[in-house]
Amino acid sequence: MSHQPVYDFSGRVAIVTGGTRGLGRQIAARLASSGAKVAICGRNQPDVLPAGVSFYQADVRDADQAKAFVDAVAKDLGRVDILVNNAGGSPASDVASASPRFIDAILKLNMVGPLYMAQAAYPHMVAAGGGSIINIASVSGARPSPGTAVYGMAKAGMISMTQSLAQEWGRDAVRVNAIIAGLMTTENAEATYGDAEAQAAVGRSMPLGRMGTGDDLAGAVLWLSSDDAQWVSGARLQVDGGGERPYFLDLVKGG
Repeated sequence: MSHQPVYDFSGRVAIVTGGTRGLGRQIAARLASSGAKVAICGRNQPDVLPAGVSFYQADVRDADQAKAFVDAVAKDLGRVDILVNNAGGSPASDVASASPRFIDAILKLNMVGPLYMAQAAYPHMVAAGGGSIINIASVSGARPSPGTAVYGMAKAGMISMTQSLAQEWGRDAVRVNAIIAGLMTTENAEATYGDAEAQAAVGRSMPLGRMGTGDDLAGAVLWLSSDDAQWVSGARLQVDGGGERPYFLDLVKGG
């Protein structure tokens, strides 16, 4: 789907973690098409980058690498205005068999890494006169997440962090918001939702009749990054197509 830019981010610099593929790549591309200079990071450089997007090698789970990445972006591109903490995810794992190493890795990727990135971006945003940090959270952090409980814990922590940082950093015009993403189609959708037929069934169960896309997520990111949202901070914006249908209704006669 092609989009005419709705917002003009000319002169602004955005960082998108996890921007080498999937939802993050689509967010980065939309920001770039709206005029922003965009930096993404990862452990391996993708073969092709969207126009206006630069790649930096970094592992955001490491505090020193996160800081070095953000400092390099500020030096190379002149400033930091927008940070999208998008990197995350988790394979399925029940808690009883989750190893300490697995738990540590999931918490670092989904909660601690975003905190490192926010810490690194904060002084550059203050120097720029303000900024917008957007944490891509999940419905898993706002309701039970059986089978991915550690991931749900991490995303719940991210939501809490969002509201606390919004209060700590608001006086410096640094806005911090969270997007609670619902069921999304991604490159790895089959691993989560099953084959195309199963995904279609999941989509039909949603109030808006389909699963979410990278464009849905990117649209919310652009709004939260824009001046239209200049008095929005500490918010938990649900981008979930109306939410998941409560399972018990399917067990009730006439549900």
